Amino acid sequence: MVAGYAGHSSAAAGKNLPPLLCLLLLVTSSSVQPLPAAAVSSSGPGDRRRPPAVFVFGDSTLDVGNNNYLTGPDVPRADKPYYGIDFPGSIATGRFSNGYNIADYLAKSMGFASSPPPYLSLAPSPGRLVHTALATGVSYASGGAGILDSTNAGNNIPLSKQVQYFRSTRSQMVAKLGSRATAVLLSKSVFLFSVGSNDLFVFAAGQQQQPNTDVAALYASLVSNYTASVRALHAMGARKFALINVGMLGCVPAARVNDPAGACLDGLNGLASGFDDVLAPALAGLAARLPGLVYSLADYYGFSAATFADPGASGYTDVADACCGGGRLGAEADCLPNATVCADRDRHAFWDRVHPCQRGAMLAAQNFYDSRPGRYTAPINFKQLALTSL
Repeated sequence: MVAGYAGHSSAAAGKNLPPLLCLLLLVTSSSVQPLPAAAVSSSGPGDRRRPPAVFVFGDSTLDVGNNNYLTGPDVPRADKPYYGIDFPGSIATGRFSNGYNIADYLAKSMGFASSPPPYLSLAPSPGRLVHTALATGVSYASGGAGILDSTNAGNNIPLSKQVQYFRSTRSQMVAKLGSRATAVLLSKSVFLFSVGSNDLFVFAAGQQQQPNTDVAALYASLVSNYTASVRALHAMGARKFALINVGMLGCVPAARVNDPAGACLDGLNGLASGFDDVLAPALAGLAARLPGLVYSLADYYGFSAATFADPGASGYTDVADACCGGGRLGAEADCLPNATVCADRDRHAFWDRVHPCQRGAMLAAQNFYDSRPGRYTAPINFKQLALTSL
């Protein structure tokens, strides 16, 4: 997110792109239509093929409350209104959304009630942590987190530490179940990733001060650390990876507000596209080298681009403004209890300065889960991944 995290003081956006953004564009598109309810519930709780658990890694697009347990004035939080206004009970859970997020809807598609709970809510009770890990999985995702430890350092759980937390969880699972049973459960579980946007936002902000920064070196570092996390999880028994690439970062309200006409920032979009272009072959290479690894890579960038080509066809009347915020494009103030909130949230692509509304998360999850492979997922879709027998 930007300096407009919930809980931060509001400030008018200046010419420079704010450094703290946590997003992946979760919107639908003209060519992405809502799927039938049956497609989403095809592997419901009674389906024995349902994965036993989902383990979630990434940033604020997947965070369901880990940041609520972090200390410090600059930790991004979504723990107060109007976050959660459309969540059951209108509770601000820590999700950077007006309701559910993409992790919730992907978990629902796989037969769970919602995303697994945040690790930091479970860690104080080892028994509860193990029980939850066995029953649903655990979420390690953290708002503001990056692939690199240096991204928004000290204000989130970086990807490397999320993997460490999983290692601790696995150790406790082994103590409870034994190595063999744990290995079987983990091999059938889904490991969901959505991370990288914060690293690119921070890099873009730095580029404004040092325009000649080496983009190729950044990509190399990001891919190296990303694949190292996948390899580490594979070594611990993970086999099924559901991965979401980086969307059109230049089209979020916090980016658009820096353009006089409110247009998308081509530079940010190019940065995201370039990273996606190196991530895909790196993952394919991993799958070829790591025994038993199966993956599905969701093309968020292409998915986002289709949305902006014809937003009206998807029912959107606004793809530029934040629903909750203030100032120009709703992007010059945070989503706080004193913010302005739109009434037609399902017709807005964006909830706050960088995050999607609940409906966009739902539609993205539906299409990543069950659309034709090759359209927005490769080499298989998330449903095929979840139901794969190893």
